[in-house]
Amino acid sequence: MRIRLASLFATLSLGSALGAKPNIIMIMADDMGYETVGANGCEDYKTPNIDKMAKSGMRFTNAFANPICTPSRVKLMTGKFNVRNYTQFGYLDHDQKTFGNYFRDAGYKTCISGKWQLGNGNEGPSHFGFDQSCLWQLKKGNSHTIDGKKYDSRHTSPDLTINGEYKEFRNGEFGPDVCVDFIEKFLGESKDDPFFIYYPMILPHCPFVPTPGTPNYDPKSPGSPSYKGDAKYFKNMVEHVDKLVGRIVSKVDALGLSENTLIVFTGDNGTDSPVVTSWKGKKIAGGKGKGNDDSGVRTPFFVTMPGTVQAGKVSDELVDFSDLLPTFCELAKIDFSADKNLDGVSLLPSLTGKGERDKPWSYLFYSRNDGSREASSVVVRNATHLVFRKGGPTKEVQCFNCAIPFERKLHEVQDQSEGDRQVYAELTKVMKDYDARFQSELSEEAVAKWQKKRKKK
Repeated sequence: MRIRLASLFATLSLGSALGAKPNIIMIMADDMGYETVGANGCEDYKTPNIDKMAKSGMRFTNAFANPICTPSRVKLMTGKFNVRNYTQFGYLDHDQKTFGNYFRDAGYKTCISGKWQLGNGNEGPSHFGFDQSCLWQLKKGNSHTIDGKKYDSRHTSPDLTINGEYKEFRNGEFGPDVCVDFIEKFLGESKDDPFFIYYPMILPHCPFVPTPGTPNYDPKSPGSPSYKGDAKYFKNMVEHVDKLVGRIVSKVDALGLSENTLIVFTGDNGTDSPVVTSWKGKKIAGGKGKGNDDSGVRTPFFVTMPGTVQAGKVSDELVDFSDLLPTFCELAKIDFSADKNLDGVSLLPSLTGKGERDKPWSYLFYSRNDGSREASSVVVRNATHLVFRKGGPTKEVQCFNCAIPFERKLHEVQDQSEGDRQVYAELTKVMKDYDARFQSELSEEAVAKWQKKRKKK
C-alpha cells in the first residue's frame, strides 16, 4: 500500500478542522455505467442530483469496478483485490474484515440498506459490522411466488429483511424507496453520533420496470414476471436512482450535517445489455461482464463534502474499489495499519488537495469460476494503456490502447512505439508479479479450502 507521509499530516490537520468525527455515506448503484450520468456526458437521462455532486465536490473520470456485482462488492468492502479473498459468486468470505467492522469498532453507528448478495445467513450484516440493516436478497433467491406464479422480488411488492426480520410488502411499496425510507430514519436517529452508511442500491438492475411517478407504474404489481423486463424503462430507473440520491443528500442537509459528511456515489459495474445510451454523440451499448472494456467496468464516481472535498474539481487519476476503505479510514483517523494485505490507495490527498497520491496502475482480477479461484480474466491498466489476459498465467497477454473512453483498440506489436512498449512491459510485469505472489492461492490445497468454505456457507 502506498500512502505518502504528507497525506497523513494532511489528515491530522483535517481532523482538527472538522472537530467532530466525520460521517460517511457510500452509495453504489447496481449496473449503472459511466455513460448514464449527465455530468459525464449522458444525453438520454436526467440526473440533476448526481450532477450537483460534481459541482459541489469532485468528479473522477477514470474509476473502474469489476465486471459484475459480487466481485466489486467484495473488493469495495474489504479494500483488497479479489485474488486475495474472492471465493464464489454471491458470497463474502466469513474471515474478512470490512469497512463496516472498522467503523463499528471505532464507535460509529453503522447501517446497510439495499442489496446484500453476500451469503453468511441472517447474521451476515451484523458479522460484517452493521448495526442496522434493510436488505434484499439476504435470504436466498431473487424471486417469490404469488398465486402460484413466480415474480421478481426486488422492486414492486418487494421481499426485504429488516434488522433480521423477513417482511413481505404487498401494499404498493417499491423496494428501493423502502430502503431509502430506512436510511432517512437511521439518519434522524443518528444525527448526534458519528455514522457510517453503506447503500448498495437495488436500482437500476434489471428487471427493467416502471418506477413510481411514471405513467406505467402499477403499485398493485406482484413484481416483474421476467428477469430482464423491458429496457425502455431503464431511463425511468436511472432517473429514480437520482431521486433517491437527492433524498439522502437533502436529509443530510436538513439535519445540518453536510459539512461533516462525506458522500460517495458510484456504480458496481457497467450497464447491462440490452441498454444502449447516447453519450457525447455516440451510442454506448451496455457491457456488463466485459472486464477489459469500458462498457463493463468504467463507472461514475463522485465525492462531496463541502469545505473538505475540492469543489468542481475533475480528476482523471485512477480509482478502483480497493481505494475506498483506506480513504474512509484515513478521513476518520481509524488505524488500519495492522492489515498488511490492503491493496487500496487512499484518495484523501486528491479530495482535499493536500499531500500526494501515487497510484500508477489499477489491477483487476476477475473470477466467476465458483470455488476454483482460477482467474476468468486479469486486467492491469493506467489511464491510457491496459494489458488483458483471459484465463490463468499460461494464457496470452493482449495490449490495448484505452486513451479514449469507450474506444479501446487492440494495439498490435508492430504498431507500438518504443514508449508504448515500455508502458505495456511495466503493466505486464505487475500482472506477472501478482501471478507469482498469489500462485499458492491456486494450489490444490488452497482450492480444497475454498470449496470447503463454500459448502459451509
